[in-house]
Order: sequence, then C-alpha cells, then structure tokens
Amino acid sequence: MTSIKEQAAISRLLSFLQEWDNAGKVARGHILDNFIQINQGKTGPELEQEFSQGASLFLVRLTTYLRITYMTGSGLEKLLRAIGIFLSAVSSNRYLIEFLEVGGVLTLLEILGLEKIKEEDKKEAIKLLQVIANSGRKYKELICESYGVRSIAEFLAKSKSEETQEEVQVLLDSLVHGNPKYQNQVYKGLIALLPCTSPKAQQLALQTLRTAQLIIGTTHPSIVDCVLKVLGTMHLEVQYEASWGLCSSPAIELIKDLVDYDVRLPLLKGLVALLIPSVKEASQQHPKILTESPFLPLTVHLPVFLQQAAAAKAIGVLARGSMSIAQEMLHLHVVRSLMAAMGNTDHSNSQRLASLTLQFFVQTFPVVEEHVRRSMGEELYQLFLTAAPLHHPLPAGPLCPSPDLQPQLVSLTPQSYGEDLYMKIDSIQADILAVNEVNVAQALDPYDISNSNLSFFCGPGNPDQMAYATHFQKDDAESKK
Repeated sequence: MTSIKEQAAISRLLSFLQEWDNAGKVARGHILDNFIQINQGKTGPELEQEFSQGASLFLVRLTTYLRITYMTGSGLEKLLRAIGIFLSAVSSNRYLIEFLEVGGVLTLLEILGLEKIKEEDKKEAIKLLQVIANSGRKYKELICESYGVRSIAEFLAKSKSEETQEEVQVLLDSLVHGNPKYQNQVYKGLIALLPCTSPKAQQLALQTLRTAQLIIGTTHPSIVDCVLKVLGTMHLEVQYEASWGLCSSPAIELIKDLVDYDVRLPLLKGLVALLIPSVKEASQQHPKILTESPFLPLTVHLPVFLQQAAAAKAIGVLARGSMSIAQEMLHLHVVRSLMAAMGNTDHSNSQRLASLTLQFFVQTFPVVEEHVRRSMGEELYQLFLTAAPLHHPLPAGPLCPSPDLQPQLVSLTPQSYGEDLYMKIDSIQADILAVNEVNVAQALDPYDISNSNLSFFCGPGNPDQMAYATHFQKDDAESKK
C-alpha cells in the first residue's frame, strides 16, 4: 500500500498533467516558464522526485506538443528549452532514449530547414542536437544517418546570426570527434561549405576543417580548389589584412596544414598560378554594357586580385616556415610570377605582398638575386634594394643558406620596410615586371637540389622530398626543351 505522502504526491502529479492537458497556448507558455525556472540544472533523480517518479509522463506530453506545433514556430523556444532540461540532466539517459524513439532527431533537423521559424528557436534546436551528439558515438551516428550533416551544414550557410553559427560549429566539431563511421561525411560537408556566401560560415568551416583534417589524416581532392577560391573573398572575417607572418587568415592557416599531406604539389602549383590571374575570362562573364563602366576593374577583377594578393602572402608564409617548400616554389617559377604580380598596377596590395615575398627569395637564394637583378635592370633593382635593404650578407652557396644564417633569414619580419615599393615604380617599370621571363628553375642544378640541399634542410633519405625532386627535374627538363 502507498503511504498518504505518496498518494498526495501522485495526486499533485495527476493534477499538474491535467492542467497541462486542458491548458491553451498561453497557459502552456506559463507552465513552461515555471518549469524552466524551477528545474533548470536538476539531475535525472531530482526530476523524478519532483514529478513523483513520473517525469516521463510530462516529457512525452512535451514531445507530442513539439511534433504538433513545431511547423508553426509558436512558443517553440520555451518548449525546446524545457525538453533540454530533461535531455541534459545528469543520469537522464532514459529521457534521451524516449525522445529519440519518437523521432526527436528528425524533428530537430526539420526545424533547421523551416524558413518561418525564428533564428532563436533554431539555435535551441542546435543546442539539443549538441546534447544528443555529446551523449556518445551511437547518437552521433544516428544524427548522421538522419542526413544530419547536410541539414546542419545548410543551416550554417544560411544562418544570419553569428552566435547561432558558432553553436553550429560546436555541433560539427562534436560530430567529427569520436565518430569514425561518419567523420568523412562531416569532412566533406565542411568542404562543401567553403563556396557559400556567408563569410562567418566560411570562417568557421575553415577552422573546423583544420581539426577534421588532423583527425582523418587524408585529403579529399576537391579541398585544394575550394580553399584557393576562398582566397578571393572580400570579407575581412575570412581574409583580413593583418601584420605579416604572425596573423594569418583561416584559409592560410589551413593551407599551412595541407602542405603536409598528399595535396602539397597541386596546392603549391595553384598558389603560384594565382599570382598571374586571367582577368580576361572574368571580363567575358559580364554583360557588354559593363565594359563602358569606369568601375569595371573594381567590380570584375577585384576577386581575382584579392586571390593574387592572398596567394603572394600565403607563399611568403609557407616559404618562411619551410626552406624545402621555398626550394620547391623556385622550381614552380614562383619568382617570375611574383614579379608579374608586382607589376599589377590595378591592385596595390598585390604589388605590396608580392614584393615582400620576393624579398625573402632574393635575400635567401643568390641565384634568385642574380636573375631578378638582371631582369629588373639596375635602376629598378636599386629601387627594390632601397625599399628592402639586405640586413644580412647573402649566403655563399648558389642555393643553400649557411646553417648560421638560415634562422636569421627565416625570422625576418619585413612589414617594417619595402611596403611602399609599389608607389615608387613608374608605368614602364611596372610593365617590365609584368612581362618578365625570369626562369630561375632552369638555372638550378637538379642533382644539387635532390641530393645536397634537401638533405641539409629536411634530413637524409626523406622519400617524400625525393619524389618531389624527381617531379621537379622532369619539369625542368621539359622547360629547357
């Protein structure tokens, strides 16, 4: 037999449930307000005590009400917060299972795709998905099996609230951890986000991709093209003009990670190719009437010029961080391309960043200094030297800096000089730069590259570097023909 105290508790529970069943929309809103205020942060056992071991009876009413009303969006935020109290309570796995058994995940994912529902309501849905994902691997798999990655990624791209987008990033980060069966699906979803029009979504996707890349350990072929296209963004959140070297954009930080994977060669080739953009093709994509506009270079060419400037900066960051990469760049004709970018009088930032990167190559490799000097001519080269004084003597070898000099060269921070070179050159000098035919790669000794200098910088017997050396030797032979 139940005691009088237990009977009173059951009576209160039945009265409460009857009140909910008979209440209208406004009255239910008040009930939810009181429930949230009283029960926020309670554990599973505490909720059971509050509801006389019948908390599940109220949860089932909440989930039923959610399925009936979620398409209208009426009172959705309070309802989701109330359900969240059950799902996030300590020792509340039974509540989570009960919610999932009635299709809770599918309902939350569908909420994300409904246009009429407010952003605040969708943020609460994301928080519930976070709770579910953090409950274990099988729950992450359930979200992914329900086409959750696609729904979540699409919502991130369309969301107008940065606070909500950051919550989505937390969810995606959770889904990529401890989820081996579907982590590649999350990885591909992040790559698919890179071309979206939301700068915040691009920024968060780039940041999360760095984590995903480290976990997965392999790359998807499409990542190179997607990351390089992001360099053309006009949004400061994704690509901003920060001080050289220490502060890089999320895209450049990801590029620094990717050079350690199998996409290294196409990535480096792509960066060098961006230094000489094809603006003619961009012009052809616009109506003929625009060709008479004086603002055409700004509206049509700006994305490719931004890519050009970002590529120059990325190359400088990579070369300063790894001498082996700097040497590989020489074989990809980076010097000629950097000089061409310096001749782009339509975009001063391309000129500035290209000159800063070229300074590193000139200061580090005597063979580059020789070819650049001959191509520029004495007057322009002296102007280049004035803007970028050589604080250290050049190394004695034809290509390889001495061990004592290497750390000094890598640690240079050229932002304090050379940034105004583009303002000092005239149109003739700019043309000389733009049409230069410098071929440093042709002057390099393939045997010396593959056997001597790469061993000095990277250690003997590095098979990856030897494979690159073989590739570069083949390219050089073809260029000489």
